[in-house]
Amino acid sequence: MTMNAAGGRRRPPTIHDVAREAGVSRGTVSRVLNGGHYVSPAAQEAVNAAIRRTGYVVNRHARSLITGRSDSIGFLLTEPQERFFEDPNFNVLLRGCTQALAAHDIPLLLMLAGTEDERRRITRYITAGHVDGVLLVSSHSGDPVAERLREAGVPLVACGKPIGLASKVSYVAADDRDGARDMVRHLLSLGRRRVGTVTGPLDTPGGVERLAGYGEVLAEAGLEFDERLVVSGDYSRASGEAGAEHLLARAPDVDAVFVASDLMAQGVLTALHRAGRRVPEDVAVGGFDDSPAAVAARPELTTIRQPWDRISSEMVRVLLAQIGGEDPAAVILPTELVKREST
Repeated sequence: MTMNAAGGRRRPPTIHDVAREAGVSRGTVSRVLNGGHYVSPAAQEAVNAAIRRTGYVVNRHARSLITGRSDSIGFLLTEPQERFFEDPNFNVLLRGCTQALAAHDIPLLLMLAGTEDERRRITRYITAGHVDGVLLVSSHSGDPVAERLREAGVPLVACGKPIGLASKVSYVAADDRDGARDMVRHLLSLGRRRVGTVTGPLDTPGGVERLAGYGEVLAEAGLEFDERLVVSGDYSRASGEAGAEHLLARAPDVDAVFVASDLMAQGVLTALHRAGRRVPEDVAVGGFDDSPAAVAARPELTTIRQPWDRISSEMVRVLLAQIGGEDPAAVILPTELVKREST
C-alpha cells in the first residue's frame, strides 16, 4: 500500500510503483506480468522482487481486456445440486483441482447444472468467454454439454472417458475396468461364487466400464453372468440400499457384492444388516473409489482406490496445455485394491 498525498488511507500499489521500485520502465513490468517475453533475467528478478516488496496485485479485469482471457477455469458438475453435497468424490476432486490451479494463480469457479435449463444457462455463460476452459465432471451419455462446448471451441477436459466423445475431447480417468477386475478376482479368491453387483449409472463411463470388468472376470473364472445378480444404481447411498434389497429378493444365495461406489456400498451394508446378513461372514462387500465413505462405513470397506490427487492434477495439466494450444489428450491412471474389514 502507498500513502496518499494527505497522508490518509493507503492506496493499492500500481504498476508505476513496481516500475519505480525495480528501476525499470512500466513496459518492462507489463512484459513480466504477461509472461516475461523479451525481458532479461536480471530485469525479471528485479520486477518480481519489487512486486513482493510493494504488495502489488495484478488487476485481472484490466489484463483480461488486453489478453482476451478471463484467467479463470470452470469446474462443471452436470448433476443435481444435492449430489454435490452427498457424494464425497466431488469435493475431493474439487479440492484437488483448486490446489493444482492455485500453483498457477488461477481461480476455479464451481458450476452446478443438474437440469436442462441450468445446462443451457451455464453453456451460454461459458461460451461468452467468462472462463478460459472447463473441467467437466460426471458426464452422461446423451448429455449435450460436452459437445456444445467442443463445437464452440472451449478447451475442455472430462473426468472419465466421455461416452461417444472419447476421440474428440480430452479426458483423465482411472482404469475403471481394471479396478473392477481386481475387486471381483479378490472376491472370488475368498471362495465366493455368487457374486452380485450394484452398478453405477449405465449412461456414464464408470458405470459401463466397471460392469464390463465384473463380467470379464466371471467369464475367465467359468462362472455364468446371471442377470439376477446385477442391479443398477446411481452412485447414491439410497440406490445402494435399494439395490441390495433387490439382490437379496432375486438371488438370496448371493455371497458377495461388488458395488460400483463406496457411497452406494454404505447403503448395501445397511440393507444387509437389516436382513440379518453378516459382513463379511455371510456376504463380502467390495466398493470402489476409496472415498471418505469407505473408512466411515461399518465394517470399513475393502475398495478400489482411485488416485484422486493425480486425477485432479492431470486434469489441470491437460487443460492448461490445451488452452496453450496443444491438441486434446487422454490420460488413464491405474487403480489399487485396498483390503479392509468388509471382505
